[in-house]
Amino acid sequence: MLSDISHLKNICRPNQRLMGIDYGTKRIGVALSDTLRSMATPHTVLHRTRLRVDLEALFAIHDQMNVSGWVIGLPLNMDGTEGSRCQSTRQFVKNILELRDIPVILHDERLSSIAVERTMIVADLSRSKRAKCVDQAAAAFILQGVLDAFKRYPE
Repeated sequence: MLSDISHLKNICRPNQRLMGIDYGTKRIGVALSDTLRSMATPHTVLHRTRLRVDLEALFAIHDQMNVSGWVIGLPLNMDGTEGSRCQSTRQFVKNILELRDIPVILHDERLSSIAVERTMIVADLSRSKRAKCVDQAAAAFILQGVLDAFKRYPE
């Protein structure tokens, strides 16, 4: 089911995590929250293959890590409009929901990869090290935005 932030917060049971996803054309960055849903941590990067294989890998993480909902980055244009990447992301969500009834929210991911990359540059990570972890760090950035927004919604 496609949800909003307040609905997602209210349906999460205690000790369950949220999963953040940065859905790219070549890779899928994955992050997980802690069980208190206060902090997002990079988890892994999946190199995209076939949709079914990609979804099986994501569902495996979901099941193994006791995840209650997914936060997927929506790559809006800088002016807030939706382009072809948003259409691709929305189709990805539709494919997920056809296979599983998982609470999913789309969260604005504008500048997430840029913010993460700048942080990595300041931390003096080499270009090759940044390339290996930027997608999962971007997923954590997207997920952390939702976790921070949870604080604005009453229990």
